[in-house]
Amino acid sequence: MISQHGLRVLPLLILLLAACSVGPDYVVPDYPVPDAWESEAAADVEGEVPPILDWWTEFGDEILDSLMIRARDANLDLRIAVGRVSEARAFRQIAGGDYWPQVEGNGSFSRTDSPLLSDGPTNTWKTGLGAFWELDLFGRVRRGHEATDAEFHAAIEDYRDVQVSLYAEVATSYVNYRALQARIKFAEDNITSQRETLDVVVARQEAGLVPQLDVARAQSNLANTEAAIPLLVSQIAFERNRLSLLLGLPPGGARLGLGERGGVPESPDSLLTVVPANLIRRRPDIRAAERKLAAQTARVGVATAELYPSFSLSGTFSVLSRSFDDLFTEDAVGWSVVPGFSWNLFNGGKVRGQIHVEEARVQQALAVYEKAILSALGEVESALVDYQQQRIRLERLEVAVEAAQESVTLVTTQYIEGLTDFQSLLDAQRVLFNQQDQMAASSGSVFTALVAVNRAIGGGWSLNEPVPDLPPEESAQAGNTPSPDAQQGDDDDVNE
Repeated sequence: MISQHGLRVLPLLILLLAACSVGPDYVVPDYPVPDAWESEAAADVEGEVPPILDWWTEFGDEILDSLMIRARDANLDLRIAVGRVSEARAFRQIAGGDYWPQVEGNGSFSRTDSPLLSDGPTNTWKTGLGAFWELDLFGRVRRGHEATDAEFHAAIEDYRDVQVSLYAEVATSYVNYRALQARIKFAEDNITSQRETLDVVVARQEAGLVPQLDVARAQSNLANTEAAIPLLVSQIAFERNRLSLLLGLPPGGARLGLGERGGVPESPDSLLTVVPANLIRRRPDIRAAERKLAAQTARVGVATAELYPSFSLSGTFSVLSRSFDDLFTEDAVGWSVVPGFSWNLFNGGKVRGQIHVEEARVQQALAVYEKAILSALGEVESALVDYQQQRIRLERLEVAVEAAQESVTLVTTQYIEGLTDFQSLLDAQRVLFNQQDQMAASSGSVFTALVAVNRAIGGGWSLNEPVPDLPPEESAQAGNTPSPDAQQGDDDDVNE
């Protein structure tokens, strides 16, 4: 018999045991990062800090802004990511249900007739409730819920990472499209100029002033410039179809949204710079890797709980009667309460083997997290250097184009006046077309390099922006607590 004192102590003992969760408690890794960028080129980049969210608005291109809105609403990769968030949320709900008793209702009616029954056919009415509750004394359920909760937040970060990549791809494809249009425009202008030159050469040849060789050279130069157009048109079709896919449209569907031929957007003088610590807290892929590490750490606890006994409490409440009218009378009521436990005392080392499996997976997840940090640092620094060097290259090409234009003007005049040969004019025209083509491509490269910087720092999302299809309370919770400890306050200084 349990004494009255024991009955009073038993609930307290159960509560104390309920607070126990076996397995390691998760702590966010403190991974050391450098305090400054390695290269002087990246360290010297300065300027006002533009917004991280909607960074593309800094370029002042309304068409680009509209494409981003369309991509946000219709991109299929984003829709897939939203579905994965909903799936992870449902798994978290399933795991959370194990905290509570599982109750089910049942009922039946049977009519029995047998030669052994002297009273003839017998009716039996039965209904009731059954319940089962696992007492989570060693934290198996709690650790399982920790894992699914971390996976849910990792799915949210994966969704944000898709956003980051999507906006960068849309911007890159759009500027490639504009740069190709600029290259076609330069080619068309040169074709017009070279046709005029051909007309002049033909007229001079018919007048006996120049040999037929000059005509052939002019025709060859014109045809070579014309041959550049088909390749550029093919590349434009590729970028347009790529944009259509990003916008959730059939091939060519993005054509109407692109409007008339336009120039490459101007890159702003200001450039976002962040210290590595802010970078680590900002990028969704790093945040997702950290949450997946937390989930895997919790699974060690789930496996460790199998070393300990499992306690449960089950019971039934039923009413049984041969008459429906008597079904809810006091005499028809029956009940039972069955406390129990199970303990896997010997299993050939399978439980400890599973613990070792989960621990090994923790080490893998930790390595993935650390690699994500190192990759992010490298991507940002490389993107900053590339942006600076692309700007330097564009500046020099602009000077080269201006000089080449002046050279063509001068040599054309000299050729008409008979002061130079036709080969000099051809060479000047070829140099001009080549320099103009490189400058147009380079202007796009400057823009895409800046896009790469924003992609590398994880720009394009905000904690205040809810994940679609999530209830407001879930969105707020997911946004405010994506990871504990090191995640706190991570966007206060780098967000809007």
